[in-house]
Amino acid sequence: MTFEEAHEAFITRHLEKRTGERRGRLERGHRHGESLFLSNVWWPLLGNLEHLHPEYEVLDWRGRSYFADFAWLPGHVKLLFEIKGFASHVRDMDRQSYCRELNRETFLHALGFHVVSFAYDDVEQRPELCMMLLRLVLNRYQPSSAPVSRAILAEKEIVRLAIRLAGPIRPKDVEHHFGIDHKTAVLMLKKLCLKGWIRPAHRASGKRIVRYELARNAADFLD
Repeated sequence: MTFEEAHEAFITRHLEKRTGERRGRLERGHRHGESLFLSNVWWPLLGNLEHLHPEYEVLDWRGRSYFADFAWLPGHVKLLFEIKGFASHVRDMDRQSYCRELNRETFLHALGFHVVSFAYDDVEQRPELCMMLLRLVLNRYQPSSAPVSRAILAEKEIVRLAIRLAGPIRPKDVEHHFGIDHKTAVLMLKKLCLKGWIRPAHRASGKRIVRYELARNAADFLD
């Protein structure tokens, strides 16, 4: 099935399930930017539109309807995806609208939703970047398609930890995260070094390795 066929069936299926304003919102709201995100980013990465809900309605803290561009709801995971154009979300936004948008995202987080935003310009001109970022997001929730050893799972978790720290990772960070001893933490980091996913960050003297930094392609290890 081509993307065009899958997309048409996807929208038709959701339209048939809706009535009133929810149906009208889907008819009016699913526009070029949303379709482009599916064709340029989502479909090339996943090859399906499963668990996606277009123009997904959530009530905000005022009891008013908010429609996210997409919701991804595979079980207990609740991700909302927004495709944001510069004009409507930055250039033409006043202070009150800006405050409402931030308050809404905080409220959604309190409800258990995680909002993931992509710039329209990136979706249109740099879809490979969007695919890489989307892969990183979804990898947190998707199991591997093949059996994976506990050692590999632990190594991937160290890479994720380093990404979250947004800086050099220390043996102490690994010790605390896994509840293991210092020697084991150092051994795990050294193995990742040998595989090329992290590299030593030496002290000024260059004699002792106390920190490690991610290699440029480390995110590929999470695929």
